[in-house]
Amino acid sequence: MLGGFKNITKIPELQKRILISFLLLAVYRIGVHVPTPGIDTQALSAFFDQARGSLLGLFDMFAGGALSTLSVFALGIMPYISASIILQLLTVVVPHLEKLSKEGDSGRRKITQYTRYGTVLLSIVQGFGISIGLENMAGPSGLSVVLIPGWEFRLMTVITLTAGTSFIMWLGEQITERGIGNGISLIIFAGIVARGPAGVFNTFRLLSTGEMGIFFAVILILMMIAVVGIIVFVESGQRRIPVQYAKRIIGRKMYGGQTTHLPLKVNTAGVIPPIFASSIIMFPATIANFVTHPWMEMVKGLLMPGSIFYELLYVAFIVFFCYFYTAVTFNPVDVADNMKKNGGYVPGIRPGKRTSEYIDRVLTRLTFSGAIYVSAVCVLPSLLMTKFNVPFYFGGTALLIVVGVALDTAGQIETHLLTRQYEGFMKKGRVARRR
Repeated sequence: MLGGFKNITKIPELQKRILISFLLLAVYRIGVHVPTPGIDTQALSAFFDQARGSLLGLFDMFAGGALSTLSVFALGIMPYISASIILQLLTVVVPHLEKLSKEGDSGRRKITQYTRYGTVLLSIVQGFGISIGLENMAGPSGLSVVLIPGWEFRLMTVITLTAGTSFIMWLGEQITERGIGNGISLIIFAGIVARGPAGVFNTFRLLSTGEMGIFFAVILILMMIAVVGIIVFVESGQRRIPVQYAKRIIGRKMYGGQTTHLPLKVNTAGVIPPIFASSIIMFPATIANFVTHPWMEMVKGLLMPGSIFYELLYVAFIVFFCYFYTAVTFNPVDVADNMKKNGGYVPGIRPGKRTSEYIDRVLTRLTFSGAIYVSAVCVLPSLLMTKFNVPFYFGGTALLIVVGVALDTAGQIETHLLTRQYEGFMKKGRVARRR
């Protein structure tokens, strides 16, 4: 692995991409500390200390701590993810969007443009709801969080938060295009990792004051290591379907005749399902946390992390998006047709329709296993941790995103090294990239 890192310095383009990614992520982290005008940050921070362990804590984790200080990036990247979900769902049912999705790069650019418009619209709605909720919010001392309530504050908050989300969206696109890795995933990754030092500091503080036992701290560390090991093991797991290519003579040369395989990942959707599921749940829950109304109080209680309704809803969304995203990114019919055109077939299965049905059947079973795995990793640690006083939001969702994004980014770096005939990170195996 050390040899692989040394080889990075031999590729100027790869160095440039990695440097650009770090610089853009640094800009994002700087923006997290720029407060929105008109807010008493001390009163707001005290309110979030009371809300630790609630859905606001989960939202604040995805926002990288920007919500607890109500910075210009307080909404984070979640409005963009919500808009992407809506557009992907509409692509299945709206003929115009389905036609655009099949037009190649031009169609995808148009869908991306619609996603940006949807992001701005959702940011305006969420920003307005948060501004009203902040005016009715008070810290533990009874002081108002908003210094000067009114329409001027609401308008300023909506403009600031919408501009901040739009800028994060632009940063993510620039990282994807000019840097290394998926920009949106890396922004979420950076936000989660940035909360790590504060969690470690609070843990040591609780240990020194006796509020947390050393035995529980050891159990917590062992659980985190076990979850990381399970994630790495399953994310690298594949179901390899054998494929045989028939021999063909073209001119005076013979082609084909080799045996290969079609790799199907256990978790084809990667970290997308928990991110999408969290985004869907957070949208109404965020409004409910800032708006004082009996119905909203009921919604806030139902969507409290650790409650049965929240966990069941979270698992249902994870399972749905595992199947949905797999269906969007992997088409068994196209794979079977390409195999048939190139003289390939699965031994014992007739080419064409029978092959696509076989691949679809195997993929469906794998996706079910992957959905159960993702649900267990995301829910079980959270259920266990809600029973104890943990100084930071710990859940399998955060670990799955951190480990998954790290593996995906390492896989892209590996690809850059191998395409230029340099040794990668692993000598015996290769880091698997997601589809």
